Amino acid sequence: MNTAVEAVARPRAAAAPTLPRVGFLGLGWIGQHRMQAVIDAQACTVAAVADPAEEARGRAQQAAPGSKALATLDELLALDLDGVVIATPSALHAKQALACLDRGVAVFCQKPLARTASETAQIIDAARKAGRLLGCDFSYRYTEGMRAVRECIASKELGRIYAADLVFHNAYGPDKPWFRDPVLSGGGCAIDLGTHLVDLALWTLGFPTVERVTSRLFASGRPLPPGSSQVEDYALAHVDLTGGVSVRVACSWNLSAGRDAVIEAHFHGSHGGASLRNVNGSFYDFTAERYKGTQRVVLAQPPDAWGGRAIVDWARRLGAGGAYDPSIETAQRAAEVLDAIYGR
Repeated sequence: MNTAVEAVARPRAAAAPTLPRVGFLGLGWIGQHRMQAVIDAQACTVAAVADPAEEARGRAQQAAPGSKALATLDELLALDLDGVVIATPSALHAKQALACLDRGVAVFCQKPLARTASETAQIIDAARKAGRLLGCDFSYRYTEGMRAVRECIASKELGRIYAADLVFHNAYGPDKPWFRDPVLSGGGCAIDLGTHLVDLALWTLGFPTVERVTSRLFASGRPLPPGSSQVEDYALAHVDLTGGVSVRVACSWNLSAGRDAVIEAHFHGSHGGASLRNVNGSFYDFTAERYKGTQRVVLAQPPDAWGGRAIVDWARRLGAGGAYDPSIETAQRAAEVLDAIYGR
């Protein structure tokens, strides 16, 4: 055989894909956890980490030794980055996300995407105009249990869904002072924990139209008047959806519940029900079940390493091009419900 011809005919090995270069802004517990998730999944290159605290930067560099350690967003944006992950106080999300998108840099942001529906709309509009990927860490969508419950509903196994009850009671309050400043946080436990519940209810039911929202907010057991300068530590909301579906949401900080947390989502249909429930007060372990009368079928149970799936999914889509994905527009629907809960 002619060796020259053989050399030409032999197929070349495929080039290794180039991972997107991502910077991480805000290196507290959640920022470090999400960074470790993409490192473990080999979903991106952690090019830089940024936080005002030197100690936080040092911890992050131990996990991502090839990264640059910086203090500010401006320093991050001076680099050639494909995306930035934002895990900073809520008051900073809108300004920081807009700065990134204005530079053509994709964004993954911790929830809430912003403090208000107006700020949320600004961020989504900026991503749409830039044509860049925007993601928000609605992490509970990525639990195996919640996905199984959603499939039960989508397949009509439960018949017509007419009611849902969702709760998130945290026996501990937030450990950062800004959470209790309504200007910085946008609210109390409702925007911190209730954001997840509202998003789960709407996402699971296919984002039906919201017809009416009523709510009551409490602080240390006392009802709060509209526009209070004090954030709530207990919130109740009733959300009426098109088609006659009634959703009840309850969430709290520092509730005496006899366990670390109560996290549940129950959906009631004309032919059965389904639920997601945390196990033994855990913040991380969930079981999902489908109900028919007094019978139950297990849909999912621990272990389930779900915490980093949202950011890994975003990083992989970023690596595939990172174009604007209109599915982020559902975040606006949840933000509008939160605005209604707060009476704004």
